[in-house]
Amino acid sequence: MKSRWCTVIASHVLNEVKELPSNLVLCSGVCFVALGAPRNDRCRLLLMMNRQYYVYLMTNRHNTVLYTGVTNNLKRRVYEHKEGLGGGFTGKYKVNKLVYFEGTEDVYAAISREKQIKGGSRRKKIDLVNSMNPEWEDLYDEL
Repeated sequence: MKSRWCTVIASHVLNEVKELPSNLVLCSGVCFVALGAPRNDRCRLLLMMNRQYYVYLMTNRHNTVLYTGVTNNLKRRVYEHKEGLGGGFTGKYKVNKLVYFEGTEDVYAAISREKQIKGGSRRKKIDLVNSMNPEWEDLYDEL
């Protein structure tokens, strides 16, 4: 069954909203959704709040493994990797050192960039890290 899209109106600054039309409700603290939309519908944001999305590369202690990811909260996500939360690839290979990141306000651009980096060769990933962090130091404390 295909999901139907409901129309969503988002406020750039929620504090500026003094009164909502009677057919809108606050949804997830981020956007306003028309009342009567089925719960299982996806929401398409027409306007998004000013959010930041990050594409990042992490490695292990010996810089032998590279992991590429995307997140909207880089500090939290790197912390999760460092603490081994979530398991999977990063837990198995002890990937816990942030060596590269870039940010954008466009979630689609971030996802596209992640795919581009993941699709690139190891050499391209190494060159990318070297362009920002030639010593391959852990950037987590700079966040």
